[in-house]
Amino acid sequence: MTAYYKLSGGGNDFLGLVEPRENPTGGQIRAWCRRGLSLGADGVFVLRRTPVGARMDYFNADGGAAELCLNGTRCAVRLAIHLGWARDRIEIETGAGAITGQRTAPSEIALHLPVPPTPRPRAVRLGKSCHAGWEVTVGVPHFVLPWPESLERAPVGELGPPLRAHPDFGAPGANVDFVRFGEPHRIEIRSYERGVEGETLACGTGVLAAVAAGLEMGVLTLPVAALSLGGFTLQVEAAEGRPKRWSLAGDARILSQGELLIGAEEVPEPTKWR
Repeated sequence: MTAYYKLSGGGNDFLGLVEPRENPTGGQIRAWCRRGLSLGADGVFVLRRTPVGARMDYFNADGGAAELCLNGTRCAVRLAIHLGWARDRIEIETGAGAITGQRTAPSEIALHLPVPPTPRPRAVRLGKSCHAGWEVTVGVPHFVLPWPESLERAPVGELGPPLRAHPDFGAPGANVDFVRFGEPHRIEIRSYERGVEGETLACGTGVLAAVAAGLEMGVLTLPVAALSLGGFTLQVEAAEGRPKRWSLAGDARILSQGELLIGAEEVPEPTKWR
């Protein structure tokens, strides 16, 4: 049996394990994250206490480790505070470096982060079509694709997979963000995430990548509110008195806690139709 917490951050959902004897295997993670057959989640994080705060090891739903998941990190901050490891503020060590998080409301967690690197324009060709966007790394790589029409009709399921695995992004590929820049302080965003290999209800790193791209395009001005598919809004602001830092804030909540029984691992391989 494995003790777990189920958490949600802005629409992304996670299984959080607190100081297990060892990290789960890739097979366990893939099984636990299968929706309909097990608990289901976008990913799993392992949280361990350190002398200066906590460390989070993050794994995507496909079982692979990832350097960073910002909504996962916000949930890790929320869980660490719930566990009494900090009152309202804690430093979380991630694969992309240390991040400071704090509780700003009962169900809101903010992270303080370095400003993303300058986005680079990138035109990606798929067949006879060319998709012009912006490449930017926020711990993990993103391809931000401006979408001028309603995101309700954005072909996330159609374009997401080939863009995510396009050779232009190398072997790791990239997350793909369809973004509507409609107002200077607001965006709408839908994200196809690698590791999940599907659209998720939110993506924190995608929001930062999209805001960085919008600033580079000259169509955004901080602060920016980002509306995601899950219905939550993430807020990106310049950190007061720290010009090279941003904050990312939004909903982060603990949904349940319990024990993962052996049945949660006993799931079949996905069907491959003839």
